[in-house]
Amino acid sequence: MERKVVVITGASGGIGAATARLLGTQGHQIVLAARRENELKEAAKQAGSEAVPVVVDVTRRADVQRLKETALQTFGRVDVWINNAGRGISRPVLELTEDDVDQMMSVNLKSALYGMQAIVPYFQQENKGHVINVSSFLGRVPLVTFRSIYSAAKAALNVLTANLRMDLQEHYPNIHVSLVMPGMVLTDFHKNALGGASQRRPGGAGNAQTAEEVSVAIASLIEHPQSEIYTNPASSEIARRYREDVDLFEKNLLKRN
Repeated sequence: MERKVVVITGASGGIGAATARLLGTQGHQIVLAARRENELKEAAKQAGSEAVPVVVDVTRRADVQRLKETALQTFGRVDVWINNAGRGISRPVLELTEDDVDQMMSVNLKSALYGMQAIVPYFQQENKGHVINVSSFLGRVPLVTFRSIYSAAKAALNVLTANLRMDLQEHYPNIHVSLVMPGMVLTDFHKNALGGASQRRPGGAGNAQTAEEVSVAIASLIEHPQSEIYTNPASSEIARRYREDVDLFEKNLLKRN
């Protein structure tokens, strides 16, 4: 297995921390980024002696640029950049405020945009690299209404990811751009959602996965790049049914709820 330098945002907990731990055990050199300094340092300890924590706010372009520079100064190169930072919301569409929309777009969409715009020029210079954007199954099938603008932001991320991949395909075939779409994951994501943890539980999305299960899918993706993956095996079939007949899908979902 080739040893890689991997940058992971949103790495102080959940999927990001689990991915850092797994990749660290595989011998990769990890740069972890997040706002929560104490949690980030603990996650870095668990990712191996060479793991480097960098406290950043990925909603600030200058911080993301500093993250890239720190990684390059520390290890001399970057091979994989994982835009994983994200935050949920517990608010239906008609209750959304302008601030809700701005925060969700900033954390879930603009942070990834800043990451892509920071690292891809370097990858172009090197003529190789891998961008991985961690989205959500809800960006493909918006079946949890109280996640509203979160789902919309992730849908936008799906499109930006595809657009970047197509922009690079002709002249930079060795730069991979991948989309990861987890379903429900057993983390503190819902507790940290804007508006607080919802008492309602989503239905129709398949069984929940652990962060460790998602990290295995991401590690496999690094070894074998693909355009996009669902981490839950049930998700692709659910997405197919949704695309084929949206009305029927929604009616069946309402019956189950």
